[in-house]
Amino acid sequence: MSTKEEFYAHIEKGYTTKGDFITMGAAMLDGETVTGAHVKVPLRTLNRHGLIAGATGTGKTKTLQVIAENLSDKGIPVLLMDLKGDLSGIAQPSPGHPKIDERHEKIGLPFEPKSFPVEILSLSEQDGVKLRATVSEFGPVLLSRILDLSEVQEGIVAVIFKYCDDNKLPLLDLKDFKKVLQYATGTGKKEFAKEYGRISTSSTGTILRKIIELEQQGADLFFGEKSFDVEDLTRIDENGRGYINIVRLTDIQDRPKLFSTFMLSLLAEIYSTFPEQGDSDRPELVFFIDEAHLIFKEASEALLDQIESIVKLIRSKGIGLYFVTQNPTDVPNAVLAQLGLKVQHALRAFTARDRKAIKLTAENYPLSPYYDTKEVLTSLGIGEALITALDEKGRPTPLAATMLRAPMSRMDVLTDSELVSVIKNSKLVKKYNDIIDRESAYEILNEKIERAEREAEKETEREEQSRRTSSRRTTTRRSTRINPVIKVLTSATFIRGVLGVLKKVIR
Repeated sequence: MSTKEEFYAHIEKGYTTKGDFITMGAAMLDGETVTGAHVKVPLRTLNRHGLIAGATGTGKTKTLQVIAENLSDKGIPVLLMDLKGDLSGIAQPSPGHPKIDERHEKIGLPFEPKSFPVEILSLSEQDGVKLRATVSEFGPVLLSRILDLSEVQEGIVAVIFKYCDDNKLPLLDLKDFKKVLQYATGTGKKEFAKEYGRISTSSTGTILRKIIELEQQGADLFFGEKSFDVEDLTRIDENGRGYINIVRLTDIQDRPKLFSTFMLSLLAEIYSTFPEQGDSDRPELVFFIDEAHLIFKEASEALLDQIESIVKLIRSKGIGLYFVTQNPTDVPNAVLAQLGLKVQHALRAFTARDRKAIKLTAENYPLSPYYDTKEVLTSLGIGEALITALDEKGRPTPLAATMLRAPMSRMDVLTDSELVSVIKNSKLVKKYNDIIDRESAYEILNEKIERAEREAEKETEREEQSRRTSSRRTTTRRSTRINPVIKVLTSATFIRGVLGVLKKVIR
């Protein structure tokens, strides 16, 4: 048996599945594609999370697009974070190209252009389905993590939430939270001290500054109503294909705080909402986080702990998380250890640091008698990648340098008119895009403060009136008292003495 035949058998055996799967492409040996040596990922293991990594321009986004399309075709909904704005083309079929036909001929797969059901979601003022969550849904723990608060400050946030629960004050948006914070050290200081203990003004000032920082990144658009129901991410169209939900993030690339706030709140909501599934035959939802380094780069230790916990626990809910980034070292080791599918595009060795990163990356992949992993990592072409996944028993599949299949949809953005058409036909836009600002903590406390101020004014007026009345009484008493000089001059003794003197003078 030739080396090529041995390699074909090796790949065939390692990627054989009993259940349903998606095909990534065909394995390569010595830089040549082995037609029919298909690299397949079982649907059963797609909730074990994954990584798509590689240098700029090596094809990461197209790989993400391929996986999303194939999941949709299998009836599995997808959520994509689109930071560069080049994924909306999934809503239109590929125009095709001779190079695509040539690629698929080498792989041994037919190429079929297709469009896919798409929902355009938005965190900012861009058009699309508005994603919102209330401060109450966010909760004190996650809000404290996002704001990177100290233990004392976390305690104050917990007290604020407790006060609002006890007094039935809805915490809907950030202005509600800020109002309660100000009330706790202002008009309501005595009330808080009596029920929950004294709250430090300096601590509430720090929390307030951090909330303002979050608002400056656009979080005031995210917090509020109507809250997005995560069940709407799992919709299936009339043809049985899963919706591909694309979150447009092109205008918040420079606001990582808002991005990580949204992502973590969404994951926390999904985790608390979706039922336990254990090891099911297919995931309920697959979540792709493009430019994942933006999350980890600015994250505090507390926030990283929160991310790691969610990554470990959310798998049992049937949710797969896929991180897309330039270098695997961008992802913390604790998260990297949880990832089943790894798609590694080419890395570039321009500096000593790059060479060190390549060495570390190579050590994350299984050993193979057919590849020198470090060498392959720097020699892969565009649309080629090293792949290892988990088989149906949870074991790593053989390492395969893979010629990846091409996306079936357009590898470009939608035109403005096409984008308007997609948004116009969306059922979710009608559901979520009306702004609701019902009575909440801000309005209730403002009314309470106004009442207290009116009462204080009335009390001041009563005291002033009382003082004026008291002053008049004092004046009246003083006016009826006889002047001492007059009293002497009008006394009987004084008059008799004067008369006596006059008599003597007359005589």
